[in-house]
Amino acid sequence: MVNTTGKMFQITTFGSSHGRALGAVIDGCPANLELSEKDIQIELNKRRPGTSKLTSQRNEKDHVEILSGIFGGRTDGTPIACIVLNNNQHSKDYSNLKNVPRPGHGDYCWYSKYGNYDYNGGGRGSGRTTIGQVIGGAIAKKLLKTHGIEIISHVTQIGNVVAEDIPLNEIPKKVKLNPVRCADNDAAKRMERLILECKDSGDSVGGIVETIATGVPTGLGEPVYGKLDGDLAKALMEINAVKGVEIGAGFEVASNFGSENNDEFILNPMIEKKDINLKRDVITTTNNCGGILGGMSDGMPIISRIAIKPTPSISKLQNTVNLKEKENNPVLIEGRHDPCICPRVTIVSESATAIVLADHMIRSGFINPCNIKKTSF
Repeated sequence: MVNTTGKMFQITTFGSSHGRALGAVIDGCPANLELSEKDIQIELNKRRPGTSKLTSQRNEKDHVEILSGIFGGRTDGTPIACIVLNNNQHSKDYSNLKNVPRPGHGDYCWYSKYGNYDYNGGGRGSGRTTIGQVIGGAIAKKLLKTHGIEIISHVTQIGNVVAEDIPLNEIPKKVKLNPVRCADNDAAKRMERLILECKDSGDSVGGIVETIATGVPTGLGEPVYGKLDGDLAKALMEINAVKGVEIGAGFEVASNFGSENNDEFILNPMIEKKDINLKRDVITTTNNCGGILGGMSDGMPIISRIAIKPTPSISKLQNTVNLKEKENNPVLIEGRHDPCICPRVTIVSESATAIVLADHMIRSGFINPCNIKKTSF
């Protein structure tokens, strides 16, 4: 079983939904990055359950403890181990699921491949294991900020409710104004009503999350294998419940002409204003490529979108089979579940994006792999 992602900046996650603990080991983070448990806790608080009526009411504080890799308030170049204890498991809610795979979940595949499967809350396959991704993402974000790279995710669609486009500079502020984490407040209200309707009827709903990374330098990624968009798409697709990934204009490019789709280059007009934050002298007039050309970043914002399926755990009677008795078996899934996981996936998408970018920043030489205070290898 593969539990590690990244090449030079590596994240290994561990733990299960109803086990004793979950966490991550981050290997390859350069020394001298200021880091505290608070930095990680801020990110974990964004994905923890029970924060609104739209989420699972599992009451977990998700308090993180750093076990290693920090000395004097800074990373020391050794593996950073972090742990989060489970405190509010209700394993009895899953006692009827032994040998009974849940529709829409990976249970049947786990049973078939491994034989020994922890069916409590989905075990290692639970969305709760994204705690490890968020821990790794929190450290990656802190590392990226030393180079002015910022990442923000927001919900752009829930069911058939689609948000209006919001200016990029307004998104970080507006996503904090509602529990849906949608920058369009009017659409967020309709999304919230739809989610609650699904919750009341025992159903669930999916949606779309968009993630934007700004301040990324030109030249991350490789032109053949190791493409930045390839690694990013892989990381995003590996998030639980994601069934589709778009970069930039995504599937819209299929209906465009080249004259419509090509992003034309111009000299950055801010050059004449001697902007002290200028990072590139060439920009594009549009960004259909989503900040990635030829497998490499072009300096424009990196934009991705992920399609998230409805939460498969619903409070409706569904058909499945009993693998032990070899007979059809209707099942009613109990427990505490999100009627829509999109709001909580925003932070996981940010984390996955940050991990990929941090890895490529080190691989491409923008960040020294041993010591962030050094400017070159």
